[in-house]
Amino acid sequence: MKKNYLDIIDPIHDFIRVYDYELPIIDSPLFQRLRRIKQLSGAHLTYPAAQHSRFEHSLGVMHIASQAGFALNEKGRLDSDDVQVLRIAGLLHDIGHGPFSHLFEEIIQEKKISHEDYGKKIILDSDIGDILSKTGFDKKLITKTAFGESKFQYLNEIVSGALSADMMDYLLRDGYFTGAEHAKVDHKRITQSLDIHKKKLALERSALYSFESMMHSRYQMFKAVYFHKTVRAAEVMLIEALRLSDDEFGFTSFNLNEFVRLTDEYVLSSLISSKSSKLKQARQFAEDYQNRKLLKCVFERILTSQTNLKKTRTDELKIELSKKSKVGENEIFVDSSVTPSIPLAPSKNQSKSIVLISTENGKSLVKEMPISEIPVVSAISGFMNILRIYTHEKNRKKVEIAAKSILGGLK
Repeated sequence: MKKNYLDIIDPIHDFIRVYDYELPIIDSPLFQRLRRIKQLSGAHLTYPAAQHSRFEHSLGVMHIASQAGFALNEKGRLDSDDVQVLRIAGLLHDIGHGPFSHLFEEIIQEKKISHEDYGKKIILDSDIGDILSKTGFDKKLITKTAFGESKFQYLNEIVSGALSADMMDYLLRDGYFTGAEHAKVDHKRITQSLDIHKKKLALERSALYSFESMMHSRYQMFKAVYFHKTVRAAEVMLIEALRLSDDEFGFTSFNLNEFVRLTDEYVLSSLISSKSSKLKQARQFAEDYQNRKLLKCVFERILTSQTNLKKTRTDELKIELSKKSKVGENEIFVDSSVTPSIPLAPSKNQSKSIVLISTENGKSLVKEMPISEIPVVSAISGFMNILRIYTHEKNRKKVEIAAKSILGGLK
């Protein structure tokens, strides 16, 4: 009997099963481009093995979403159609990511656009949407589930949020390829312990320790990897290069045919090979990035305020630092890295509670527990907010003295 699936070998999940109806999506050029977008953009310059891409992460999210879906199916909470929708929503949740992943996001956010907007357009208006329709799927339903807009909140929460397949895969995958020992996630225990209560995703109380451990792992990964000062040095350079060259190349002007070409290497090579005099600084950043000639961090402060410094404030800081140090404004870089310590809900609001289910004397007990009551999680709740000042090696001492003088008392 002919198999209707194939198994892909994966270092995180051993084998990822892909069904015949999913293969045309994976084989489409728009999905294949994810092979050429690194999951962690510039982190490989600090962690050399972090060369993994959005492609295998997307397969991993599909795999974990599927595990969650089957567990809920066995409990009578989801039917097999829901599980198929979850699988494809997980597979396509990152389809709108641009070059250098979240760095591109930092650029397009200035234009009030997100990778979700790109993703919706790709699923609804490209060959991927046609493939979905031909295989009997509702592309609008897939789009809503992939980007947190399904009327069934629990489906949204399986793809993104505090109990999401997305986070479970990226923590495990990023921990493995960076070699960081912080990312310990018992994803099988969590997915097997999921339930649904009043349209919300719930967790069996016995798996609460696994949830706490995952939240702690995420917090540690942001400190050790995602917001590492050298990782951010490389990323600040890429952001500046993209900003300076956007008018010339139109990287952020959305055109589906052009977007499919926008990969890490394409953007880098476009910058480096450009002969335009307007792009001299952008070209230099791209070359220095490629040669790992990185900016130097001269000031770092973990802030206690909840929001990142607005662009106007960072611009003001730049001017102050420039005047004080006698170094040009275009050679000083203010980086404000912020993330909520607990992942945002699919609605983009802060996650404030978790629904816990337990059984006592044959009766099911449900409690919506505020995150502030979970000891390990409450200890890290709030925001991680790091302000750093970067400059070139030659200006290091001058900018460091200026930064300590101006920002020394900042809280």
